[in-house]
Amino acid sequence: MLDTHRIRVFRSVMASGSIQAAADNLGFTPSAISQQISALQKETGLTLFAREGRGLTPTAAAQALVANTNELMGQLTRLDGVMADLREGRSDRLTIGYFASAGAEWMPTLARRLTTELPDLTLELVLTEAPDHRGPTPDLDIVVDVAGASDPQGSRRVQLAVDPYVAVLPADHPLAGEEEVGLAQLASDTWIRNDLPNTACSRILSSACEAAGFRPRFAVQAQDHYTAIAFVKAGVGITVVPQLAAHVVPTEVAVLPVAAPRPVRRIAAVVRDPAGNAAAGRAVELLQELIG
Repeated sequence: MLDTHRIRVFRSVMASGSIQAAADNLGFTPSAISQQISALQKETGLTLFAREGRGLTPTAAAQALVANTNELMGQLTRLDGVMADLREGRSDRLTIGYFASAGAEWMPTLARRLTTELPDLTLELVLTEAPDHRGPTPDLDIVVDVAGASDPQGSRRVQLAVDPYVAVLPADHPLAGEEEVGLAQLASDTWIRNDLPNTACSRILSSACEAAGFRPRFAVQAQDHYTAIAFVKAGVGITVVPQLAAHVVPTEVAVLPVAAPRPVRRIAAVVRDPAGNAAAGRAVELLQELIG
């Protein structure tokens, strides 16, 4: 078994750039840091640093060890939090996963109301929309509802909202004053991508554009809603985003409903172990109240 304290020291040396800097950051002497690194090299049978001039250079083995201990250190940090909660008498924990626009619009109010009602609850909010997400498994995950999605065994899926897409145009766009706009009317515009290409939200938009008879020409790969809207504000092009992501926009843009074929995403909550997690159930109730 690896000594986790030595792993922490090693990662600090890697992040800090030198033994002296790691010693300063951790409050140890350089000699103590060197002893921990030497012990870790003996423990693993690996050469982690090679001497170069007056300093040390990480080896390929050191780089690989850092990459393969990221998840371990996250779990140890989480375990430290659990133990702190137990010492302080907090026995309930709830992890809620969310995507960016739900996080901006719903999570702050939900967190305040939930922790006010349940002061002994330790609440952890985790952005889970990234394809390579490796964080803790949420007890409650706010997701874009996709047909045929496979939920964990024993979980419950609750429908929360229907979120139609809207077009975000520069204020001087020829269609900015219309009551609504059809996707086909925007076919010749320069488009700004506001999500990763293979996400559920991108597929929903792509399908609607295909139904309207064209494929958008994306000149900017912004890949998040807020940056995409900033490009629109600058007059670079247009974007089409879920309405939830366009609740707060600069005055220099116009937000218009999209006519049929209108892309729409459905948002759901997936509750793991609904019978055994009263806090998750209450969070869903509060979300339903908040969304209306």
